[in-house]
Amino acid sequence: MALFRYPQPRPSEITPKDLYFSRRKVIAGLSAGLGVAALGTDPAQAGEKLHTHPGPYSATLEPTSRSDVTGYNNFYEFGMDKSDPAASSGDFKPLPWTLEIGGLVRNPQRLDVGQMLQSSDMEERIYRMRCVEAWSMVIPWDGIPLATLLKAADPDPKAKFVAFESVERPSEMPGQRNNISGIEWPYVEGLRLDEAMNPLTLLAMGIYGETLPNQNGAPVRLVVPWKYGFKGIKSIQRIRLVEEMPPTTWNRLAPSEYGFYANVNPEVDHPRWSQASERVIGSRSLFGEKRQPTLMFNGYGEQVADLYKRMDLHASY
Repeated sequence: MALFRYPQPRPSEITPKDLYFSRRKVIAGLSAGLGVAALGTDPAQAGEKLHTHPGPYSATLEPTSRSDVTGYNNFYEFGMDKSDPAASSGDFKPLPWTLEIGGLVRNPQRLDVGQMLQSSDMEERIYRMRCVEAWSMVIPWDGIPLATLLKAADPDPKAKFVAFESVERPSEMPGQRNNISGIEWPYVEGLRLDEAMNPLTLLAMGIYGETLPNQNGAPVRLVVPWKYGFKGIKSIQRIRLVEEMPPTTWNRLAPSEYGFYANVNPEVDHPRWSQASERVIGSRSLFGEKRQPTLMFNGYGEQVADLYKRMDLHASY
């Protein structure tokens, strides 16, 4: 299959990286079933190398520095400042971990994420990431297409949406314990089933070829590159297929500002700021970090625009 190439930034717009290490890429045939057969005897630990190989949708974008990707995060379970997740997530224990897939499925799943981390089915996907706050990164994720797991669960014909639920551990997550944000825990998110089955949608378990750090959503998080970053729910414990549109955390908290769909759209502004351009994290210029125009669907329109061709994207934001 030919690699799909996303729109490339101009050389002057590429985020410089101060740490992007070369690594061995393990190219192996896909294992049978879900690919969760262990390649070793011990579960992968945080920061360990993954058996990842280039996925069919790899792009040629230069990634943002690892220090920025791991040090500049929104993860309110650990605090509201961008530096809080890295500073306050050390007590969080991402393994052992079970990922449940249920609801309107014929074959419910209980997956050992420790074994999944050792799978040779792991793919590298270098994706743009656009935050609703009008900043962006380019991140090399490692994971398994969500469609692979949903197909194995065998969705019931009544299923129209996919609901995601994160972990609730206030003893390990000071942001939940203090709850300055006012968020109702656990964090929840949702996609339409056709969005979840799109080949770009990824369950990420690593970055830069290593297991996810706690502050980036360990041990497993959602990556939907044509949507704003808040759709990328972190530390997922449960996935359910449902018939009705499920509640989502930010839509529940501020429905006029954060819609269910959350598609990146430079023509639809946030009520408090423009979405026409974005600040490129890690870039440098005489005036600070550079800005670049925001692309419709974050540059992934060729893959996803047909999902919304009958929708008013101003009303269904």
